[in-house]
Amino acid sequence: MSWRLLALLILALMAVGTGGYVLIEGWSIWDAFYMTVITITTVGYREVHTLTRAGEAWTIIVLLTGVGTFFFSFTLFMTLLSEGRWTERRERKRLARMLDELTDHFILCGYGRMGEIIARELTRHRVPFVVVERNPDRMHLAMDQGYVAVEADASNEDVLRRVRIDRARGLIAAVSTDAENVYAVLSARLLKPDLFIVGRAETDDARAKLKRAGADRVISPYHIGGIQLAQTALRPAVVDFVQLATSSENLDLNFEQVHITDRSSLAGRNLLDAGLRQRFGVVVVGIRRADGRMEFNPEPDTTIRAGDDLVVLGRAASLKDLEGAAGGRNGQRERATS
Repeated sequence: MSWRLLALLILALMAVGTGGYVLIEGWSIWDAFYMTVITITTVGYREVHTLTRAGEAWTIIVLLTGVGTFFFSFTLFMTLLSEGRWTERRERKRLARMLDELTDHFILCGYGRMGEIIARELTRHRVPFVVVERNPDRMHLAMDQGYVAVEADASNEDVLRRVRIDRARGLIAAVSTDAENVYAVLSARLLKPDLFIVGRAETDDARAKLKRAGADRVISPYHIGGIQLAQTALRPAVVDFVQLATSSENLDLNFEQVHITDRSSLAGRNLLDAGLRQRFGVVVVGIRRADGRMEFNPEPDTTIRAGDDLVVLGRAASLKDLEGAAGGRNGQRERATS
């Protein structure tokens, strides 16, 4: 029996008891209601008025029925507490409320070793996200660490709707198997064609499949790890600098990707006229054009166009000022990685 049905039963009992005293004894509604309350709660006060024989019989009926109902309610309450259902219901309601409030967030599919690292990075950047993890132990670990998490299959379209993919900023498919990542990317792309999606791939075959499924970027941890090891051996000073600039712990110097909107005062001006170095104290390392082309170390007379992404190096405060001039944060703004 649900709590709502039980509450309705108690209200109905009080209404019937009140009506009975009004009809049998001819009392006012308030006196009848008061008599019903003190009878059901067995507080032991005297009768409101002297009762007739019929009134006494009605009191016995109300008393037995009311006490039975309250004892049943108390037993049910204790059962819910002992079995943890009360806490579970409260947690489900809290989770549902948090999911409803999600907006401009990332959906992180998978909370393994890589998922934990991604979650920490998103948290450091104060970017909202929700974890979708099928393993209950990993899901509870994410919740214990303070993250919003759902125990579910990330490739299920109903699950993606539940975590508000319609209002999401992007999706990161970091499940441990390539097949699950492909299905998750495919489901997300079908539900939201303009969603920014990053997928994890273990093999070259999976990279191609994730691209065909709709991933905007595909990352292979082994491929990147191998390149990083080789670069560290060949050019340690360069790697140290890049790590310093891209490290989330470094608050003084950062690589950032800043999107130029059509509202920006920088659109249509070249780098020299825009005076980014003088105004914001940043260095433009590259420009990614709207068609995907990347221009490294652009010349001073290179024109900045709406839809471009500037890859810049500078201090956090300067980068925030540049973002304001660029037209605000874009839904796909992301930290540049080495």
